[in-house]
Amino acid sequence: MTVTTPHRCTDDRVLAFVTRAAALADVTAEVEANHDHNRWWPPTITDPRMRMLAAGWSTRINYRMIDTYATVLAEANKLGFDALTDLDDDQARDLIAPLGLTEARLTYLYSLADTLARWDKDGIDPAAWDAATFITAFTRDVRGASYKVAQCAALYARGYHCGIIPVDSGMVTKLAPALGFTLPSGPAAHEHLRLLLEHAVARHADALRALTTGQNVTIPAEAAPTWWTHLTLIYFKRLYLNRPPARLCTRRPTCPALTDCAHTQP
Repeated sequence: MTVTTPHRCTDDRVLAFVTRAAALADVTAEVEANHDHNRWWPPTITDPRMRMLAAGWSTRINYRMIDTYATVLAEANKLGFDALTDLDDDQARDLIAPLGLTEARLTYLYSLADTLARWDKDGIDPAAWDAATFITAFTRDVRGASYKVAQCAALYARGYHCGIIPVDSGMVTKLAPALGFTLPSGPAAHEHLRLLLEHAVARHADALRALTTGQNVTIPAEAAPTWWTHLTLIYFKRLYLNRPPARLCTRRPTCPALTDCAHTQP
C-alpha cells in the first residue's frame, strides 16, 4: 500500500472535488450558516483557553444536542476558565453532565488546565509554535486529546482563518476514499489528511476563493480559504457520505462527478 503524498495531482483532485461540492445548494446553506459564526466554536468566546476547552468538549456531540452544548459552553464561558477550574468536582460534573461522557470531559478540562499552567511556568508560548508542533505537543500532553481534538484546539485558539484544516474520523474513513487518497493507519491518518488538504488549498487558494463568490461568507483578504474549504468538505461528508443518497455516485474517485451522473441513473 502506497500512502498518498501531496503533489500537483492530489491538489487538483481536491480542487475538483471542492468545486463540485460547493455547487450543491444544501452544502452551501450549511457553510453559510456556520462560516462566520460557527455554533460549535462561536467567535464570541475570546479566551484561547476556553477555545481549546470548547474544541475538546464539542467532540461526540451530535446535531440534536447542539442547543444543549451551546448552553453548557455559554455557562462555562460566563464563569471564565480560572473560575471553572476552581469549581469542586461535583459542581463541575453538574455543569458538564448534560453533554454526556462527564468523566472524560472533566479529565480533559483538568488536564488542559495543568498542561497550560506547566507550559506557562516553563516559559512556553504555544501560540508561537507552528501547527504541527502545537498539535503534537497537545496530543502528547493533554489527556483525552486525540489528533483531531488537537487540530480543532489549534484552529479555534488561533481563529477560523489561521490556515488549519481539522480532520475528523469521518473525513479519514469516508472523505479520503472518495478523493482516492490512501492514508497511513492509526491516528497519524488525521494529520496526514490535514497536510494533504492544506497543501491543496495553498496551491489553489485563488481558485477556491473564487468559488465563494455569491456566498454569504467573509474571508479576510490575507487568508487562504482553509476554513471555508473545511466546512465545504465536512458538510458534504455529513450530507452525502454519512448516509449516501441515491444521487451520490458510488464510483468515486474513478468517476469525476459527485452526484447526478450516469452511474446514478436507474
